[in-house]
Amino acid sequence: MRRRFLVTGGAGFIGSALVRRLIAETNDEILVVDKLTYAGSLTSLAAVSEDPRFRFLRADIADEPAMRRAFATFDPDIVLHLAAESHVDRSILGPRAFIDTNVVGTCVLLQAACDHWRGLAGARRDGFRFVQVSTDEVFGALGAEGHFDEDSPYRPNSPYSASKAAGDHLALAWLRTYGLPVIVTHGSNTYGPYQYPEKLIPRMVINALAGQKLPVYAAGANVRDWLHVDDHAAAIHMVARAGVVGARYMIGGGSERANIDVVRAICVILDEFVPDRRNGAHERLIAFVEDRAGHDFRYAVDPARIKALGWRPGTGFDEGLRKTVRWYCDNRAWWQGEAAKVGVAASA
Repeated sequence: MRRRFLVTGGAGFIGSALVRRLIAETNDEILVVDKLTYAGSLTSLAAVSEDPRFRFLRADIADEPAMRRAFATFDPDIVLHLAAESHVDRSILGPRAFIDTNVVGTCVLLQAACDHWRGLAGARRDGFRFVQVSTDEVFGALGAEGHFDEDSPYRPNSPYSASKAAGDHLALAWLRTYGLPVIVTHGSNTYGPYQYPEKLIPRMVINALAGQKLPVYAAGANVRDWLHVDDHAAAIHMVARAGVVGARYMIGGGSERANIDVVRAICVILDEFVPDRRNGAHERLIAFVEDRAGHDFRYAVDPARIKALGWRPGTGFDEGLRKTVRWYCDNRAWWQGEAAKVGVAASA
């Protein structure tokens, strides 16, 4: 049976990978709703833009009339909600945009989805899903051991993670109060092609290619669980198909690395791909800078629940990082255009 997926933030990093997957591997119809802020790019959807099952709507999820029109005209079966302001550093400098999108926008979308769902009947009503795509950052920081799981308490430490936590609570409140069939996912640090230049891996590659410093917060000891974007997209798709209403699912790659180790690995790969014979190894460019406010020490998740659905990460970190660095080396035209939009200092 052909279904209709409404994907918010579908021109973003994870969203575009998800849309490319849906078009390539299903017979479903897709409506991407994206405001096209600096972090949204139609070039990330170029491979599927001519497919007759693909549609695009440029709109703000906080625009209630626009969202109601989108639901009325597209008539979705599943909502995958990825639209979000997502960069921690930006949330520290300007938190209001994060509240507007991640909290107010989520509220508007939930109400539009709920009203739409109430108008469905039979199998379509029973099969409707609203997937709130969240982050492991809502749980705060871990020490040297342990993992977040679905019973972990929310302890957000940045305006970004607090705004995502608020969106999660709203989504689950719509389930408990109105019955809207909601599922929540919590992804770990995601990387891969088409990621915007303000994030750690692309920023380090881009700076290194330009011979610029590679700024690493503090001693670079902060640890993240790295997940390839294609694996993250596959997990969200599986949850939409087979997830239990009301459940939360941790999505992690099982690849914990300290930031400094990631940056050094990038340098080693670049020494092979684009050796700088005049100046020496790229590691010379690493520069330790003052730590960012509220910098969580470590994130790691236990993905046992989603693995029970049959999902497994298919890309090991070493292989995925190598392919990602190669992609940025080979696609300079893409990231040069995106870097011009970002306009923020590099960060790690």
